Formats: sequence, structure tokens, C-alpha cells
Amino acid sequence: MRICFYLILLFLLVSCQSETTSSDSETMGEKISLSIEEANKLSKMAFHCIDQEYPNKLGQVLGDSSYLAGPRELHPAFYGCFDWHSAVHGHWALVRILKSFPEIELATEIRKKLAKNLTAENIKKEVLYFQDKHNKNYERTYGWAWLLKLLTELDSWDDPQGKEWRENLRPLEELIVDKYLEFLPKLSYPIRVGEHPNTAFGLTFAWDYAIQTNQEELKTLIESRARDYYMSDKQCPLSWEPGGFDFLSPCLQEADIMSRVLGEEEFERWFADFLPNVKQLKPAVVSDRSDGKIVHLDGLNFSRAWVLYRLTANMKDQKAEFVQLADEHMSSSLEKMTSGDYAGEHWLASFALYALSSKESLTH
Repeated sequence: MRICFYLILLFLLVSCQSETTSSDSETMGEKISLSIEEANKLSKMAFHCIDQEYPNKLGQVLGDSSYLAGPRELHPAFYGCFDWHSAVHGHWALVRILKSFPEIELATEIRKKLAKNLTAENIKKEVLYFQDKHNKNYERTYGWAWLLKLLTELDSWDDPQGKEWRENLRPLEELIVDKYLEFLPKLSYPIRVGEHPNTAFGLTFAWDYAIQTNQEELKTLIESRARDYYMSDKQCPLSWEPGGFDFLSPCLQEADIMSRVLGEEEFERWFADFLPNVKQLKPAVVSDRSDGKIVHLDGLNFSRAWVLYRLTANMKDQKAEFVQLADEHMSSSLEKMTSGDYAGEHWLASFALYALSSKESLTH
């Protein structure tokens, strides 16, 4: 009888724990959404940084002393947010929020800032910088990818000002597309890291742009290169993740691009061999949000989440599990990223917004 009693007690404890876990997961998932309140908070972070010139990390190659100039002079459109790529995706974040929430608190002020930066004259100067022989590979391919993400957003926006900004960006758009077409055939091996040079990330945003703008040559090249780089990959070593400074998951970024270029059945077979242990992922722990490199791990939680949300379209039988895993990553960083330190706040809003937008797309 005593054994039976303990077995029943154990069963009840496990059942209660399961119900609590399920309830907690549902509550957590409900809190993670792109609401007007969340959009207001994220918009303010991007709004205050896109014209904050300093501190700034230029990342340029100096040809001679004449190259020494301030960020605003060198990059009149994208001089804020600490570095060029963060300025670009800060602009993307504001465009994205304006599209989703035209009534956002700072709507008028946001439009004024975007109109001031995204002029035809400013973009011409940005193009000249990329044409310099010492800086022709500037922001390859991370910044290139975010520039195409900004264009993807503008191209799909039926707004008079948005159309004007999209047209102003066309010379820089053409230059970046040409750079992709020139670079990818020369890249014999993909770069599998958790930071800016990650090849799969650069391919993914470029693919979305190519689909939106009907850039068939770029789309075909990306599909070919993705298959060359990743088709034979198996058993991605998730146990090696995360690296101490990662803001991208090498394994999940690869899955993200392959989910785009492969058909549904082909992707399912590939993914089963590539990431059979994906559910073992745990959110990254961020020990110091004032450290510009360690705070990258908040970005990792967001980027993992956006891939996991998107993969539910390809993994329908496991949709609930993937969404729960993504929600866990989001909840570990979403409320903590507003630490008051510029090390993270100058860029994390864009990552959080893209992850929230990816979740939002599940319902559309």
C-alpha cells in the first residue's frame, strides 16, 4: 500500500509541474508580442541613436591623412548609433515601426529625422565612400545585408515619403547588389562565426531583398552558393554554442537560409540530419550589459528567437515546441536590454523588433 501511495503522489506532483510549466509558457508567450507599447519603447531607442554621432567606431582604412574626418562628414546618412551598420538597422527599425504603427508617439519626429538623413545628396556621399579603393569591402557583408533589409522594408511600403526615401537609396542599393554579385562567386568557403562576417546571415537578408524586388540574378546566385556551402552539412555542433561574443547562432543562421532556398520536404530531410538536437538550446546568460562584446549575447537570444519563429513554417508538427523555445530566448533578454548602457541600447532594439516581427508573422 505504501508503494502505491508514493506512486500516486509522484504522479500528482509530475502532473502539477507539467500543468504549471504549460501555464507559465502560455503566459510568457502572451507577454511577448509587438504591441503598441513595445513599439513605443523600441522606437525611442532607435530614434535617439540614429543622429548620435559619438561615441563612434568607424572601422575605416586610412589611405592618407585626408581620410581623417568625423562620422557625420564621412557618412552623412548613417553616422549615428556607434557604427555604420547599427545606424542602418536603426533606420530600418524606425521604418518598420512606422509601417506597423502609424500612430506611434514619435511618428512626426521620426519622419523628420529620416527625411533629414535619407536625402539623395547624402546617399551619393555614402556611395563615394564605398567606391574608395581602400574601403571597397567596407561592412562586408553584415552592413550590406542590413542595407538591403532597409530597402526591402521601404520597397513594400505604400507611403509617399517611404517611396521618396527608397528612390534616394537606389544608387547605394545598386552598388551593394553589385558587390554581392562580385563577392559571392569568389567566396569558396562560408564564414561560420557568431558575429558580423557570418555568411549565412548575409545571404538570408539578401535573399529576402531579392524576392521582394525581383532580383532574379541575385536570388539564383544565393541559392547556388547556399547549396554549395551547406547542403552536405550534418550534425551541427550546438554544444559549441554560444561563443563568448556571439550575437548570431552559426547553426541556426545556416538553417535560416536553407529554409528559404530549399523546398519544404527537402528542408525537413536536411534539417533532421543537420540539427536533430535543436531543442537542447538554452538562452544565453549575459553577465555584464555594460561590456560591448558580452552584451552581444542578448542579441544572440533575439536572433535565435527570430530563426526559431520562422522555422515553424517548415516544422509544423513541432510548431508549439519551437515557439516555446523562441519565447524562452526572448523573455530572457527583452526586459533587460534597456539597461541604460549605450553598449547594447544602440543596436538591440532592432534585433528585438525583428524577432517580435517574426513572431507576429506567425499569425498572418
